[in-house]
Formats: sequence, C-alpha cells, structure tokens
Amino acid sequence: MPVSGLPPYDPGNVFARILRSEIPAKRIYEDEHALAFHDIAPKAPVHVLVIPKGEYVSVADFSAQAGAEAVAGFWRAVGEVARQLGLEGPGYRVLTNMGPDGGQEVPHFHVHIFGGRALGPMLSEP
Repeated sequence: MPVSGLPPYDPGNVFARILRSEIPAKRIYEDEHALAFHDIAPKAPVHVLVIPKGEYVSVADFSAQAGAEAVAGFWRAVGEVARQLGLEGPGYRVLTNMGPDGGQEVPHFHVHIFGGRALGPMLSEP
C-alpha cells in the first residue's frame, strides 16, 4: 500500500520502462536491487541515476514498503557506483528530489550522483 499522500505508482513512467528495457539507457551498473545509468541531460561532468528495482514513488515509499535487503542493496549499489566512477577521492553529491516542490520529474524513486567538478553550494539563495 502506498504511503499516505503520495500518488500511486505509474508503471508507465520512463524509469519503469528503462527497467523493462523498453527504452534504451547507457547502463553502468546493475544487480538484483538497483540499476544505474547516465542521465540524458547531465548537469555535471558525471551525472548518473540510480533506481531501485521496484515500484516506489519516493524515498518515503521506498523506506516504508521495501524490505531491509532491498533497502540495503540499493544503498550499497549507490556506493559501488560512486567507487566505480572514481568519485570517492575528489568528492561527489548524492541527491534525490521528492514531489513537485522538490523538483521530482519522474515518479519513480531515484538518486542522482553528481561529480567530476566542484559542485558549489547545496541550494541557491532565495
């Protein structure tokens, strides 16, 4: 059951279609819990998306609905992707957007990994 206040999961969203290989993606990592691929409109020299293999709208939905093994496996995949990309030394940012106010464009829980240059402040000043 979805978390209260969240929209139901849309199995036709672009990330669900990538998971089903209906839409191509430049995949860089995949295991039983997660898929990572390059963003098609990168905002930094390194911009990778990591998505869980399940129907989750947000981090709240994922943390409430996914089992402990799926949650741990997903976050391990995020760390493994950052290591494989060589981002541990210079640093990187992991970001997730939730809902319209948070800037979420695809209603499938995902994280962005940004790196390859200094990223500046977390948020612009109002």
